[in-house]
Amino acid sequence: MATVMVTIDEKTYRMACDEGQESHLAGLAQKLNRYIGHLKSSFGEIGDHRLSVMAGIMVMDEMSELEKRFANLKEENQTLQATQEMLANQAIEHKRAVAAKLDQIAQRIIVLASRITPRN
Repeated sequence: MATVMVTIDEKTYRMACDEGQESHLAGLAQKLNRYIGHLKSSFGEIGDHRLSVMAGIMVMDEMSELEKRFANLKEENQTLQATQEMLANQAIEHKRAVAAKLDQIAQRIIVLASRITPRN
């Protein structure tokens, strides 16, 4: 286990984390510190516990919005994949139809060519 020192609301905390996760944890602490700083500037000194709870609720609200966006993007992705599959199938059918028409035209050209070609 690694440890990292983080500062939140001018208080320093020593926190444990997995090896290699130190910078990630420090970044999360900085983000939480920004939330708490924003709340303090908006509401003043209202107590550490209340600030922590309000910051937690703000984070959960942000996470909830991201979860909704993620669900919408997943749904949109599924729709796009279904549309892509449908269009790919239509393209295959179109190619088959064009190939069949070209084959018919080639057969007609052969028949016409045989009619106008002199026989020996």
